[in-house]
Amino acid sequence: MKNKLTDLNNHLFAQLERLGDEDLSGDALEAEISRTKAITAVAGQIISGGSLMLSAVKLSTEYSDAGKKMPLLLED
Repeated sequence: MKNKLTDLNNHLFAQLERLGDEDLSGDALEAEISRTKAITAVAGQIISGGSLMLSAVKLSTEYSDAGKKMPLLLED
């Protein structure tokens, strides 16, 4: 995998720094706010997907350790 959660974190902080630029105003500020909304929407989906994957791994481990049958939705 090319991108990691640390990369996402770095992008979010970089965007926060751009928003904190006191020289931004008018159209440039509005453009940065719009960009921020798009970035946070994508970041939210990435985080949600990562959370889902982590939950699936936990569930898989729980079922394999207990000798239970894996739910069909999670089978390969």
